[in-house]
Amino acid sequence: MSRPLLFLDVDGPLNPWGAQPYGRPDGYTQILVALQPGRALPVWLSPSHGPALLSLGYELCWATTWMDAANRWIAPVVGLPELPYVDFGAGLFTVRPDGVHWKTEAIVRYAGGRPFAWVDDEQSPADRRYVAAHHPAPALLHHVSPRLGLRVEDFGALAEFAAALKPDGS
Repeated sequence: MSRPLLFLDVDGPLNPWGAQPYGRPDGYTQILVALQPGRALPVWLSPSHGPALLSLGYELCWATTWMDAANRWIAPVVGLPELPYVDFGAGLFTVRPDGVHWKTEAIVRYAGGRPFAWVDDEQSPADRRYVAAHHPAPALLHHVSPRLGLRVEDFGALAEFAAALKPDGS
């Protein structure tokens, strides 16, 4: 059996952008990213996240507006290798009348029937309903607070989900 996929959003789970008015969380470092010339974006990242994510037993994949730029800017700081990414193409930021997030359909398509977990700060009940209706395998849509980023409890939930997928439950 192949490993489950873990779809990673950057802003929220890895970059707790919502904490900025309150101060950088402990263990985070700030980098300035110039995705557009002349406009530097402050990003807070924890170097402990990469090793923790790699230890979970998932196949990691970016599911972020950063797409391939996450490999240049985010992966080296958090300690991840270059990862594949979901290319959202023309669907990027598209508003759907059913309330499903613009990432959801592309993530389900990318998963191709494989079990997956998705960490993001923008999921809703509409996304859970969409995944339940269109994805035949187990899926965990795990919300992460953009004020807190990934925490010990989040890693625990991801580990539990992955363990439940193994035939012996270990």
